[in-house]
Amino acid sequence: MRDSPEICESAPVELTATAGESVRQQGAALAAPGQISKQNTNWPQPLIEGFLRFRDNHFPSDDIEYLRLFSEGQKPKFLIIGCCDSRVDPAIIFNCAPGELFVVRNVANLVPPNEERIGHHGTTAALEYGVCNLGVEHIVVLGHEHCGGIQTLMQTGGTSNPDSFIDDWMKLAESARVSVERDYADASLDERQRACEQRAILVSLENLLTYQWIAQRVAAKTLRIHGWYFDIKQGQLMGYNSTTGQFEPL
Repeated sequence: MRDSPEICESAPVELTATAGESVRQQGAALAAPGQISKQNTNWPQPLIEGFLRFRDNHFPSDDIEYLRLFSEGQKPKFLIIGCCDSRVDPAIIFNCAPGELFVVRNVANLVPPNEERIGHHGTTAALEYGVCNLGVEHIVVLGHEHCGGIQTLMQTGGTSNPDSFIDDWMKLAESARVSVERDYADASLDERQRACEQRAILVSLENLLTYQWIAQRVAAKTLRIHGWYFDIKQGQLMGYNSTTGQFEPL
């Protein structure tokens, strides 16, 4: 994992005058800050205020970044499968700009295996779009410390509530829980949870390869898949080394 590429570089691109002027006109048409915030006092004001700061920072008349994204569309090289947890936003963790990451987030950053085409498959659809339509070059399954989904899995001990969407979803990582309970029987609860968080990443890596359009690209070396783990407390990023079978600091 130490040879993983730097992932947040983008070359400046010149825009045509027509494309640039089109977006500038749209930006000028946005309501003034006071008009936005007074439309509905029930709207969450911190979000509106945050948007206004975002607009001031990213949409000045001489800022071409969003003009470039508007003109060319997105061309990310990296697909991140992350957790919904509010503490682990991939764009913040990797210090990336808009357009550099294609991000899929769900509870516990899980990838379901290739299944029958029944029901709705949001994670799978996003994977297919990122790989087949956008042509990403890397998929990173990004797990993290103190994951609420894994905590729920450990607490239920494999016994799920039929009325719980979370319990049903977390069954995807049941094999990780079982192996941890077997191999870490004498460890503390925190140690078992951390081990399960990391083994769940490996389950997702295995499940990625059940999709033919991923497995073929991995075999052809046009796509690489990685299992990474973010230690929230220490601020450390770790990657799975298939040679040693361990998660090691990157």
